[in-house]
Amino acid sequence: MQKLIALVLMALPLPALADHYDVIEFKLNEGCSFETYMGVVKDFNEWGKGHGYQAEVAVKLQHTDLNSMIWLGRSANAATFGKAWDTWRNAQSDPASAPAKLQARFAKCSTNVGRRSYDVY
Repeated sequence: MQKLIALVLMALPLPALADHYDVIEFKLNEGCSFETYMGVVKDFNEWGKGHGYQAEVAVKLQHTDLNSMIWLGRSANAATFGKAWDTWRNAQSDPASAPAKLQARFAKCSTNVGRRSYDVY
């Protein structure tokens, strides 16, 4: 009987849960230090807590391009990322908003090279 129950449980479809990764390759602009950039990331993460999005920065140790770094943004799923992105994008029209101020700091300090996103299981 236990084998039959185990077989039935294994045959049931299980919901696929996946984190969403927002991956941005960027370079620091001249005059911007890594410490300055990480200060912006820290402030961004304070904003991101309320939107289900957190970021880390990966510094390449072995790679064909050691001049760029990687932003690793994580959210629970693509829907959560989408809501955070909509909030971020829509707030850019108000220069006094926290996202617009953060975006201005990012633009002053860094230049994005490429962006990708992934569902991670």
